[in-house]
Amino acid sequence: MPGTSAAHGPEQDRLRPAPLVRAEPPHEPDDRTGILVYTRTAGYRHDSIAAGVTALTELAGELGLTARATEDPSAFTPAELRRHRAVVFLSTTGEVLDDRGREALRGYLAQGGGWMGIHSASGTEYDWPYYQGLVGARFDGHPPLGRATVDVPDRDHDATAHLGPRWTLDDEWYNFRSQPPTSARILLTIDERQYAGGTMGSVHPLAWCRDYGGGRSFYTALGHTDQAYADPAFRRHLLGGLRYAARVQS
Repeated sequence: MPGTSAAHGPEQDRLRPAPLVRAEPPHEPDDRTGILVYTRTAGYRHDSIAAGVTALTELAGELGLTARATEDPSAFTPAELRRHRAVVFLSTTGEVLDDRGREALRGYLAQGGGWMGIHSASGTEYDWPYYQGLVGARFDGHPPLGRATVDVPDRDHDATAHLGPRWTLDDEWYNFRSQPPTSARILLTIDERQYAGGTMGSVHPLAWCRDYGGGRSFYTALGHTDQAYADPAFRRHLLGGLRYAARVQS
């Protein structure tokens, strides 16, 4: 969100209503050959969502999966979620589920489902405590878009194995209201001395994963720009996260 100060969050930004895409009728469960890409926004809407949907569709294909993108909360039913190996919240903002959908998502994770959050997925469902645990940390603002070098403390994960110890790129360097839980595996961090506006101190995580609620959770704060989704290094980062959440063997 260009120009957003560190004191602002997606729920405080200008509203840009998204068209509501009606869900397809639920299907009977099959061998879970798909991923569900959810892009509903109830606050700031990123222009890069369309590029993200295209990239995730292509990446799912590399894993032998299909991708279904929707903005319709009625897609969150037990029967529909059972069709998918992972649910991806792509730059969602604000309150994007109803109570039935929240229960369905919780039940999906309890049955071993996978969840992946990208960028402002951490600025979503602030009033739902379960989601706090699912995403791991809540968005709390960012300095303007800029270039910085990310540290890669864990290169043994599929989402980071392709990277060197440091990775330079342009993005929004998200601050969070708290650190991720100690059970989280931290994959990317950033040294705030490179730029103004960091609030996390000496440990500033940007991507992490963990088991949660019976399933798996992966989150990356990166992915603000259209260009990111065409960048081979970032696409490989997403592919690794998707492979982890969907439990697809490499």
